[in-house]
Amino acid sequence: MEVTNKLESGNYAADLSSIKEAQERINSVIHKTPVLTSETLNSIAGRKLFFKCECFQKGGAFKFRGACNAIFSLKDEQAANGVVTHSSGNHAAAVSLAAKLRGIPAYIVIPKNAPKCKVENVRRYGGNVIWSEATMKSRESVAQNVLQETGAVLVHPFNDGRIISGQGTISLELLEQIPEIDTIIVPISGGGLISGVALAAKSINPKIRILAAEPRGANDAALSMAAGKIVTLPQTDTIADGLRAFLGDLTCVNIAQASVMVEHVIVKALSPRTTS
Repeated sequence: MEVTNKLESGNYAADLSSIKEAQERINSVIHKTPVLTSETLNSIAGRKLFFKCECFQKGGAFKFRGACNAIFSLKDEQAANGVVTHSSGNHAAAVSLAAKLRGIPAYIVIPKNAPKCKVENVRRYGGNVIWSEATMKSRESVAQNVLQETGAVLVHPFNDGRIISGQGTISLELLEQIPEIDTIIVPISGGGLISGVALAAKSINPKIRILAAEPRGANDAALSMAAGKIVTLPQTDTIADGLRAFLGDLTCVNIAQASVMVEHVIVKALSPRTTS
């Protein structure tokens, strides 16, 4: 998928309007998460740092925003057979919880190497766990089989305009809480979070810099932006299991929509934990 060709088509998955609609849709069920700061870290960094604490979001991660927006935007007849997704953990838990609140079944395809604690979260929220191999190809294949068997609706972990719009509500909150922010650093994996955050933030304040951060051993986004097309890696090398996905066509377009939105990709070393 050539980024430049997609950009010329103007095929963007979300915008400020859809993000504001998402905020109205999910506001009653999500937490407005706090922004914390630390004088110690400010002193070390030589600047004021603010942390949008999505670890305090329902489900334990920002993923609940996108999952809620996707699931609560479904019409009753669409939702009747439930939803299906594939995820290594946080999105899986988010979809399970959002589906539980909507009162519909959730079929969750999880790779066998997913952390046990994340699998337990899915089960605690009522998700039906279906195992796949660790590869993205296996995850997608198993999810497709579940779709055919159940008639459920796919809620993709990141390559979905509803997910992107839901994640973008973080920027609406953040810029209301700390309007003077001039730079936002966002982790990047499949790109759903940074797409929504960047679209909303840049629409509100075009001067804001958006920096994407990813592990050195899973730096496909940096490679993709440099190549002008989606680059996938034969394998990833990081303990950050949530950052092992690759960009999708929708997220790649929203990220590349500029040149203006992702001005630099920070590649930090985060190697697998070793034991002696």
